[in-house]
Amino acid sequence: MSEEPERLAEGTLVSHLLELRDRLLRAFIAVIVVFIPCAIYSNELFSFLAQPLLDKLPKGASLIATSVISPFMTPFKLAFFVALFIAMPVVLYQVWAFVAPGLYRRERRFGLPLLVSSIVLFYAGTAFAYFAVFPVMFEFFAQTTPTGVTMMTDITSYMDFILTMFFAFGVAFEMPVAVVLAVLAGLVSVEKLSQARGYVLIGIFVIAAFLTPPDAISQSIMAIPMYLLYEGGLVMARIMQKMRRADAGQGSPDSPPDSP
Repeated sequence: MSEEPERLAEGTLVSHLLELRDRLLRAFIAVIVVFIPCAIYSNELFSFLAQPLLDKLPKGASLIATSVISPFMTPFKLAFFVALFIAMPVVLYQVWAFVAPGLYRRERRFGLPLLVSSIVLFYAGTAFAYFAVFPVMFEFFAQTTPTGVTMMTDITSYMDFILTMFFAFGVAFEMPVAVVLAVLAGLVSVEKLSQARGYVLIGIFVIAAFLTPPDAISQSIMAIPMYLLYEGGLVMARIMQKMRRADAGQGSPDSPPDSP
């Protein structure tokens, strides 16, 4: 006796809008709750963020504020971005909770691990940038400063630069998730990705050149982990592809057939 196909959750447009409103409200509350202590300790947060540069500045040099309001506004803006960064798992969970009822069980089985992996990898990318990349990068900049020039960076420019680098490395570390999604979506096969390693390596170095400052050290520090994560993505894609074929071989009735 065959099982009945799984029925997806259905609802009216109004019910979906109400659900979306509730999810967005919960995500907003999570950000606000985290933002309050971050705003109170905003100066300490900025000092922590600025430490990699301060450690490499020449003796007597320091960060400067070129605007009257920047000593207040820059740490305040940083507090918001830190709060969003910390609360991001809650925000993404609310997005997942809104989308998941419209997915088949097999899609949820693959989707949730990919979501969790993407969050962990993004955090890993930002941590790698702060602890591994910034010290080397700022050391290089300090050593290459021309004679007669004092390295004194504006705090707002520094914050914008650091946040851009955090985002760039966070996205770069999503390479395994991108590889797995491309394979599972049928856009490309693992075999073709394996054969294209040389082209991928060149492309990664080109992307790293755009995302990092114009020096070979920063470019290499981003490109090498990206390529290693690409290889890890191939391994993950093979594993999840085997799991998908095993599910299909069991004749699971709760999902549509794989696309060719």
